[in-house]
Amino acid sequence: MSDSINLIKLCVGAEQVQDLLDWQAETRLRWPDGLPRHITRMWPKRATELLNGGSLYWVFKGEVLARQRVLRLEEAQGSDGILRCAIVLDPEVILTRTAPRRPFQGWRYLKPEEAPADLPDGHQAEDDLPDDLSRALAEIGVL
Repeated sequence: MSDSINLIKLCVGAEQVQDLLDWQAETRLRWPDGLPRHITRMWPKRATELLNGGSLYWVFKGEVLARQRVLRLEEAQGSDGILRCAIVLDPEVILTRTAPRRPFQGWRYLKPEEAPADLPDGHQAEDDLPDDLSRALAEIGVL
C-alpha cells in the first residue's frame, strides 16, 4: 500500500480555475479558521494515506487543471442534521498540467503516479495550444 493517496473531483459549476477561487473566497468566512472546505457525504476510508501529503485534484470541463493539498478531515453537520465529511483544504490552488478525465460522480482516489504534474512556478497555464490538440496530446501522454 502506498504512503499517500489523492482524491479527484469534478468542480461542478465551474468552467475555469478562477471560478473555484471565487467560490472558495465567498464561502471561507463561514468557517472559524477561514480555510476552504469541500463537503461530501462519504468519509474517505483511506484517510490516513490522504492526510499523508495527499491533494484534491479538480476537474474542469473534462480536464484536471488544479489541485489543493488536503490539510485534515472533520465532521460537518448539514442543515438537515446529517453528519458529513468536510475536506479541509490548503487555500493555495496549484495549477497542474492538463489531463483529460471522463465525467464521474462524487470523488475517486487518484494514485500519486497517475496524478498530473504541477505546472512550473510562474506559469498561469500551459502554453496556449488549441483545446482539441492539447486534449489529444494529453490522451497519448505527450503533455
